[in-house]
Amino acid sequence: MRRTTGRYEPISWRGKVFRGFVPDPLPPNPPVDLSGSLHQQLERALLALGRLDAISALLPNPELFLYGYVRREALLSSQIEGTQSSFSDLLLFEIDEAPGVPFDDVVEVSSYVAALDYGLGQLAAGFPLSNRLVREIHRILLSRGRGANKRPGEFREEPVWIGGLSPETAEFVPPGPAFVEPCMAELERFLHSEVPGGVLIRAGLAHAQFEAIHPFLDGNGRAGRLLISLILAEAGVLRQPLLYLSLYFKTYRSQYYRLLNATREGGDWEDWLAFFLEGVTQTAGSAVETAHRLVGLFERDAAAVRGVGRQAGTALRVLEAFRRRPLLTVKRVASDAGMSYASADRGVQKLVELGIVREITQRRRDRLFVYRDYLDILNEGAEPLSR
Repeated sequence: MRRTTGRYEPISWRGKVFRGFVPDPLPPNPPVDLSGSLHQQLERALLALGRLDAISALLPNPELFLYGYVRREALLSSQIEGTQSSFSDLLLFEIDEAPGVPFDDVVEVSSYVAALDYGLGQLAAGFPLSNRLVREIHRILLSRGRGANKRPGEFREEPVWIGGLSPETAEFVPPGPAFVEPCMAELERFLHSEVPGGVLIRAGLAHAQFEAIHPFLDGNGRAGRLLISLILAEAGVLRQPLLYLSLYFKTYRSQYYRLLNATREGGDWEDWLAFFLEGVTQTAGSAVETAHRLVGLFERDAAAVRGVGRQAGTALRVLEAFRRRPLLTVKRVASDAGMSYASADRGVQKLVELGIVREITQRRRDRLFVYRDYLDILNEGAEPLSR
């Protein structure tokens, strides 16, 4: 179904004139056809979300899962933009005692974690999802490392383009600076409107529109993927924010970009939404499976610790620290578990004896220990993309 999706407007910049695409306000006109296969995909996605919500209600400590999920989402979303950090790099960066972690890539991932945490916290406190909040999140996202000089938290006042070395050779040129504010105001209004198909359709449409507007000089991809999480969180479709689509977008990266382009070039919203809803279905199903695996892992290892006798109490407290953060020094274990260094050291050694954690540094001071089985589950699919 072809639609009028927007218009091209001239952009004057550095003595040159070229054209940028100004998208029409949402919702699409004519409306998205939600009958047939797309309706069935929407039903499957909602069912998958319901299962994820049910399992999250049964988790003994949802915060343990959120810690890993949020960090994996941050890592994957940043990898789509080309960073080469690993999950271990991020965890090491978060430990003050662990030196030598590559700064530029991992600081972007760490800033993503901070931006997502801030956004979810603001929504939980009752603040609405708005352009103001989007700008605040972007400010945190680009507060350190690469991009810190790209006007964090401010809508751009220069043109940008995607692909190619210049606007003339670019694959896509978003709207010129004069149209950014009006386009984002229209998007904000759409975020709080009633949309046929509900919140998943609204999130899919809004993400594609945000990417078409490209309101910032840098970090638009990461901010746009954050927007999905915030839309779902504000709507309250999940009791715990456990749905993150960056692994799906990373796995099908070329299709992701192709379908976003198709919404602009021919108004093909149905194919984009089918792809988006399939991502929700797959991601929610994977999250349920991962939750079951982690519950099984934690129960197995806790049972092994309870069988050690008098040292079980201390060792269980240490195991709880590794559940919260699977890569730790003894000093950090003592701090997180609220115990003396000597007690933490004894507990860590007991977990080493049981084969639950192992040392990875082989040095006398500031030794690092990893809860390997837990980290391996979190790390699935989070390997850096080849350059």
